[in-house]
Amino acid sequence: MTAPIAPLDGIKVLDLSRVLAGPWCAQMLGDLGAEVIKVERPEAGDDTRHWGPPYLHTDDGAKTEQASYYTCCNRNKRSITIDMASPQGQALIIELAKEADILVENFKVGGLKGYGLDYESLRKINPRLIYCSVTGFGQTGPYAPRAGYDLMVQAMSGMMSITGHPDGEPGGGPLKVGVAVTDVFTGIYSCCSILAALQARHRTGEGQHIDMALLDVGMAVLANQAVGYLNADEIPQRAGNIHPSVGPYQDFPSKDGNVLLAIGNDGQFARFCAATGNEAWAQDARFTRNSGRIIHRKDLQELMYPLMKTRTTAEWIALLEDKAVPCGPINNIAQAFDDEQVIARGLHVQIPRDAGDQIGTISTVASPMRLTATPPVVRRPPPAMGQHTDEILAELGRSPAQIAQLHSEGVV
Repeated sequence: MTAPIAPLDGIKVLDLSRVLAGPWCAQMLGDLGAEVIKVERPEAGDDTRHWGPPYLHTDDGAKTEQASYYTCCNRNKRSITIDMASPQGQALIIELAKEADILVENFKVGGLKGYGLDYESLRKINPRLIYCSVTGFGQTGPYAPRAGYDLMVQAMSGMMSITGHPDGEPGGGPLKVGVAVTDVFTGIYSCCSILAALQARHRTGEGQHIDMALLDVGMAVLANQAVGYLNADEIPQRAGNIHPSVGPYQDFPSKDGNVLLAIGNDGQFARFCAATGNEAWAQDARFTRNSGRIIHRKDLQELMYPLMKTRTTAEWIALLEDKAVPCGPINNIAQAFDDEQVIARGLHVQIPRDAGDQIGTISTVASPMRLTATPPVVRRPPPAMGQHTDEILAELGRSPAQIAQLHSEGVV
């Protein structure tokens, strides 16, 4: 049988972005079958190549100077190094843009205009180009010129104000999320916007400019917390691991550690009470409905904390898993990758890389997009810096002598 055609087979992406949000978007497009060419700075490359520790290791276990961070968002790409500040480098990127369907960039607003690589310039040579700009604050507004990073946006959007323990509790105070979630969500929203623009191009034949901002995304993913404030005029507060609107939906100390309960409706609570021999709790007017359990949360916690310490985490999971009562462990990342469900889903992927740098295998996380007919495929490992420069230049029609000259002049 022949291999299925990937959803974005034949689509060409020019990735001028670096760090996380833009590269995450381009990687998703690559996972879906698009051909992605990543342009990096000669010698330096993407910033995240140097964001370590931790670092990649060679086959014999020796640590390299290549940070592992880069590998999380740059698989299924080829890397070419080009000096964008040089006229010859700009000309090469324009050649690549002529043939591209999509361009992703995350330079400061107006940063590419002086190089002739802004949307208005490139649309003249390629009207079908879908040009996605990712910035901290968008192309308009008083903050548009500012640089923006995930941590800054987590703080400005209010996300940190609702993450962490309340003031006055041990460890209280605002916290960032343990992953750069605003960057990741911006990459996902950007990919979704690009796919919508591709569909629109099927009808109109024209590309368009997409203006993505980390702050916009940071505000959007506040979700229920945002609309709760907007509609009820109540500012959400930090609540640790307790859900402000559902309960009991939190972690509890168990006999040997911690266990998480995620009871989201009255039926689940009743089944929990029956399983633990506490049917009276479900009949108690304070706890029968979710709204009451939130109002009387402290009363319910006083009953549940001693109960939850009577069993180990594994015993709680065994008791509740066939009762349709969501219950689970609080894993560290190593434990998560050892979980039988994670293993069964094939989420740890190892990819061989032949870049002449002794790094034989790179591990990554499989795409969570599971399309039955046209599934994402890891076709290329995260590339070494400039690994495909000569290959891509040859595809642009440059001879070996011309390629050698571009190298000697520092253009690539």
